[in-house]
Formats: sequence, structure tokens, C-alpha cells
Amino acid sequence: MSDEKGQNRPDQQINVELSEEVAEGVYSNLAMIAHSNSEFVIDFIRLMPGVPKAKVKSRIIVTPDHAKRLLAALKDNIEKYEAAFGKINQNGGAPEFPITFGTPGEA
Repeated sequence: MSDEKGQNRPDQQINVELSEEVAEGVYSNLAMIAHSNSEFVIDFIRLMPGVPKAKVKSRIIVTPDHAKRLLAALKDNIEKYEAAFGKINQNGGAPEFPITFGTPGEA
């Protein structure tokens, strides 16, 4: 049920189905994000050494409102993770990949 603003009430339960295949997850070590005025597109990519092409393993499309809620949820979970396991070291920022990553014949 929704209140007058269309928001879900806290006492409402949502039954979520998770198939075995989806529950296994997909490994990604790179994400690329694009947006328009109505949506955010997040591509989860896997880069593998020695493979000339990176592959998009999953594409998620969300509304700007949901993207902001996702950002807040990630921030909250990272804070909880760091409280339990220590600070996540980023080693100077975003990883740098060679433009010709893994192509044969490179020196």
C-alpha cells in the first residue's frame, strides 16, 4: 500500500524471489555509468588479463530517484563494512587499465 505521496509504508512487506542462477552472482571489476534526464544506466564489466575485450556482464537501468537511494545505501553499507573490517584502501584512486589491455603482440 502507498500513502498519499506514493511512498511505501514501513510496515509493508515485499516478497522477493531470488532464483538459484541469480543468487550465484556475477563478478565485475569495473562499472561504467551513463545518464539521461530520465534514467541512469550502470554497466557492470569484467576485465580479464590476456583477453582483448572486456565484457559487460550486467546492465542495470534505474530512475534518478532510485540512483540517489542506491548511492545512500552503498555509502551506509561501506561505513558499516569499514567499522567492522577497517578502512578500504583505494591505492591512489581509480584503477588504471592500459588502453590496449591484453592485446597480443604488446611489449
